[in-house]
Amino acid sequence: MPSTTSYRTQLIGSLLAAVLLIVITIAVVTAAIGPGLDATELRERQELQEERLERQEERQEEQADENR
Repeated sequence: MPSTTSYRTQLIGSLLAAVLLIVITIAVVTAAIGPGLDATELRERQELQEERLERQEERQEEQADENR
């Protein structure tokens, strides 16, 4: 039977290796997808999209008026 000390050492080593793998995985995935956008940036993007849509609709209305 293995001694308690070697079992404990192996268990601690395995746990540390598992934690290290998790940390590395999180770092790699985060680096791949980049930082998230905060609420202000999301609002700004949405406002820009809405403005573009409004301008597009206005152009379409102007074209429809010209064709009449």
